[in-house]
Amino acid sequence: MFREFNGLPAHALLVHAVVVLVPLLALVSVAYGVLPRWRSRLDWAVAALAIATPIAAFLATESGEELEQVLEQKNYPAQILDQVREHSEYGDSLRWLAFGLAAAALLLLLVTSNFARSRNLPRWLSPVLTGVVVVLAVFAVVYVYLTGDTGAQAVWGGTL
Repeated sequence: MFREFNGLPAHALLVHAVVVLVPLLALVSVAYGVLPRWRSRLDWAVAALAIATPIAAFLATESGEELEQVLEQKNYPAQILDQVREHSEYGDSLRWLAFGLAAAALLLLLVTSNFARSRNLPRWLSPVLTGVVVVLAVFAVVYVYLTGDTGAQAVWGGTL
C-alpha cells in the first residue's frame, strides 16, 4: 500500500512532509504557548499542523517499513540493513514524538480557548502544557535531524 508512488519509493516522497511539518508544528505550537498575544493568529495553524503532522509521520514510517522489507528481500548487505534499522528506530521514535507534540498542542489550544476559560480550569494548566509542548518540540526537532541524517547517510553515504 505504501510501497511506491508513480514508480518511486513512497518513503522518499513522504519523508519530505515530515521534515517540513514537524519543525513547523514545533515552532508554531511553542510560539502559541509562549506568546499569548499571538494566539488568535496562530490557533488555526496549530490545529491544522497538529492534525496533518501525525498523519504525515504515520505515512512516512509505514512507507519506510515497506521499503525496509524490500531491501531485506533483495538481500542487501548487512551493513546497509544495519543503517536502515538505525534509521527506522529513530523514525519510530519521531512518529511517537510527533503524535505527542500534536496531542499536547491540541490540549494547549483547548485549554486556552474561550470554551475552556468558561470552565474555570486551574491557572497552572496552561503554563504546564506550554512547558510540555516546548520539551516535546525540542525532542521532535532533534529526532527529525537524527532520523534524516541516518537516512541520508544510508542513501548518500555511498552504501546504497
